[in-house]
Amino acid sequence: MADVSAPRQDRSRATRRRLLETAVRCLARHGWEVSTVAFIAAEAGISRGAVQHHFRTREALIIAALEHAFAERGAMLDALPEPEGSGPERVHAVVTGLVEAIGGEPFRAALQVWTVAAADPDLRSAVVPLERRFARDAHRRAVRLLGVDDTDPAMRSLIQATLDLARGLALADVLTDDSRRRARVIRAWSHQLASTLPPPVRPPR
Repeated sequence: MADVSAPRQDRSRATRRRLLETAVRCLARHGWEVSTVAFIAAEAGISRGAVQHHFRTREALIIAALEHAFAERGAMLDALPEPEGSGPERVHAVVTGLVEAIGGEPFRAALQVWTVAAADPDLRSAVVPLERRFARDAHRRAVRLLGVDDTDPAMRSLIQATLDLARGLALADVLTDDSRRRARVIRAWSHQLASTLPPPVRPPR
């Protein structure tokens, strides 16, 4: 006998995903004040009642949307091919991938939430663990891509500086198109980083 619940579950998952992606887009493009449950529901083409079936509060929807966006960016980093070659070009490929994964719409959406959370203790208590988890995951992926020894404090500091650079560049791109200057900064940092990093540590096969 066919499982009649499977198509319903598939539709429910698809609806939830559309809601999360729409919430991220609304936050990034329209800001926190505009991105109410009603506005997100209308943008997603879903009834408000259907939204509340998945998420009882606006905050629950927003937090889930950020989790979804961060997971998608993490998957993007995981999907990056092992960088080829050595020296600045190899490091440049990694740094570029990190900057692209950390910036963009998810960063703009998160920035809206962080601003509100700074003055809202309840929201902050939900956002801070999420941000810390994303930061740890980004650090771990950067270590893997660059092939460095993460037990070395100096290497850890360089990885953190690279991630801080990526966030700074994402912030600079919020108000204006900063792509040309960003490309120059990424190139300069990649050369500096390559001159400091030891040869990549390859995991055993």
